[in-house]
Amino acid sequence: MTHSGSCHCGRIAFTLEGEVKQVIDCNCSMCRRRGGLLAFFPREALVLASKEGDYGTYRFNKEHIAHHFCPTCGISPFSEATDPKTGRAMAAVNLRCLPDVDLAALEIRQVDGASF
Repeated sequence: MTHSGSCHCGRIAFTLEGEVKQVIDCNCSMCRRRGGLLAFFPREALVLASKEGDYGTYRFNKEHIAHHFCPTCGISPFSEATDPKTGRAMAAVNLRCLPDVDLAALEIRQVDGASF
């Protein structure tokens, strides 16, 4: 399945190839404030339609995750990191930025990221 997503203003636009299976709601200091619902995909499943790097990036704590956000509208559509178990490049996609996903139909798993 292919999804189209973007930040609010459209400056960061992308397509995502894959089925939304597991969704997390994390309570770390970043996610709690941002309010995103995250699903993880291989990085190659996310293809930017906008210019690569035309976004701001924020890293905190151990700085393993690159949290990308739009410098125009402030929305955070995805983050990038390496899976520590496999070494594979991953994308954590904010499902709230995919208008075709029915958020009410998702089974959401709570993650205690605040204790990581």
